[in-house]
Amino acid sequence: MNYKNITVAGSGVLGSQIAYQTAFKGFQVTVYDINDEALERAKERISQLKPHYQADLGATQEEVEAAYGRMSFSSDLPQAVADADLVIEAIPEVVSIKTDFYANLGKAAPEKTIFATNSSTLLPSQFAEATGRPEKFLALHFANEIWKNNTAEIMKHPGTDMGVFQDVVEFAKAIGMVALPLHKEQPGYILNSLLVPLLDAAQRLLIKEVADVETIDKTWMVATGAPMGPFAILDVVGINTAYNIGRAKAEATGDEEFQRIADLLKSEYIDKGKLGRATGEGFYKYPNPSFAQPDFLKN
Repeated sequence: MNYKNITVAGSGVLGSQIAYQTAFKGFQVTVYDINDEALERAKERISQLKPHYQADLGATQEEVEAAYGRMSFSSDLPQAVADADLVIEAIPEVVSIKTDFYANLGKAAPEKTIFATNSSTLLPSQFAEATGRPEKFLALHFANEIWKNNTAEIMKHPGTDMGVFQDVVEFAKAIGMVALPLHKEQPGYILNSLLVPLLDAAQRLLIKEVADVETIDKTWMVATGAPMGPFAILDVVGINTAYNIGRAKAEATGDEEFQRIADLLKSEYIDKGKLGRATGEGFYKYPNPSFAQPDFLKN
């Protein structure tokens, strides 16, 4: 693995975290997004990560500023990937958007560049041909709050070169992750194969009016000892991501409940600017959500 220059495409919550973590570990990082407005939001989002690195990792002020200094920002795709050894894609979970992006990326990036998707639920084989370099394409999936929940799931598709696969495993280790190789494609990898059924079940309980958000979360937390319930987790994931996944499942399966979930997330949360923890409100209000209060788990 001889990667030095990394481009992160998509500067949302997780894209910004991936970019900053990579820079924190000494790599030169370019953040790409579709316009300068999105990049300005990313700069603000990334700046807000600095105190977390100091509080959670014991990083010094000099270290967090040096990491930011290794980052650059661009809304010009050819410019953003001109020197990239690796491009990590973290754009919305919509097949058509990703397919179009990879078609453009394949034309813009140098021949040496490896492509990795951070898609949560989609398979790399769905986009391999669109990249124009299927042997240099695979999935590299991170958990939210990457600096603490430092998993990196590396998943190849049947056409991925094994040398590329091993290089990305080594890269994941180099940015402080616990590298978790997957040798066969699995929708949702390991983490989301376990997590998504929980989140789906919680949302189904809500739309069927079995119980409210707090009661569902409280049940999970008391019964399992988990620090967060499914709706608190969805706030971390982001309501937009949950909506895109729910809508895609509705379209793929015709399941009316998934459509009702997507409709609820859009009308009651997205349309009202409640996008999750990143915006200060989702299912809970932040920075002091009710589930974190000392009496939440009491009668």
